[in-house]
This record gives sequence, structure tokens and C-alpha cells, in this order.
Amino acid sequence: MNEGASLKEQLLDASRRNNADLLNNVLETLGSEKQATLDLINNSTDPLGNTCIHLCCKHGSWDVLDVLLDIEGVDVNQQNSIDGDTPLHLCVNYSHDEPEYGTFIAENLIEIGADPRIRNKRGQTPLQLVHGDELESLINLLQGAEIAADNKGNLINEEDAEEIDDGPEDD
Repeated sequence: MNEGASLKEQLLDASRRNNADLLNNVLETLGSEKQATLDLINNSTDPLGNTCIHLCCKHGSWDVLDVLLDIEGVDVNQQNSIDGDTPLHLCVNYSHDEPEYGTFIAENLIEIGADPRIRNKRGQTPLQLVHGDELESLINLLQGAEIAADNKGNLINEEDAEEIDDGPEDD
């Protein structure tokens, strides 16, 4: 007897087709079970290892992605199993067909913590996947995000060094 699509299948389908109504049905089914919701979002993958966040970025499914990004604890830096691509890598690929829209999605991913420095299995960062003059604003966005991430890392390292330097003094 066929019981219909599982929550995982519904979530991935909603992400692929930008079906916010289907996503909301899935989220309503889970109700206030925050951990179950996070587990479903972060651990449900298609055969290529793409999470729902990957699929939204690959297909430009902003309506669904917008809802998902508002859920605290959603992993935007997960790498898929086939290519090691993050959602940001797939967003860059999407941007080649939809430059402005793809850049808008990339901006939102970075705003909530997507790391532009992560390399896929081919050793490429999202910035290294960009090609085309129409993507100058995406290039600027990714370069700025890399610099900001590097500076943030340097600040953390400097704070650690200061804590070590502020140790007991020998007089």
C-alpha cells in the first residue's frame, strides 16, 4: 500500500520546485519539534548528496530558501557527496543563467554565514567558478566575503594570541 511521499521526499521536492506551500506543510507536520526539523533539513539528501539548501541554490528556489534560512541552525556550508560543492558553489553555477537573481541569493547566503573560502573536491572556491562579464557584482560580493572571513579569522587568532600574551608576568 502506497502511503505517499515521505517528509524527506516532500522537502527535497519543495526545494527543487520552489514550492513554499509544500514546504510549509512539511514544517507544520513537524510542528514545534525543532530538533526534528533541523535534522530533516540538514540531513535529507538526494542521490548526489544535495541537501534542500543545495537544491534551492541550484534551481533558484528563493521562496523556499527564504523560509529555510530563517530557521536557526540550518547548515549553509554543507558539502554534497559527489563534488564537494556547498550551496554557495551551486548558487554561483545558477548565476551563470540568472546573474542578478543568483547574486541576490548568494548575498543572502553569505549574510547568514555561508563561507566563500570552502573548496570543493576539485579544489575550487565559489569565486573560482565565476566566469562572465555580467557577473561582476557576484565577483565583488564573493571577494568581499572572502576578505571579511579572512579578517574575522585573523581577529580571532589575534585575540587568542593576546590571551596568551596577557598571561602571568615574570618580574
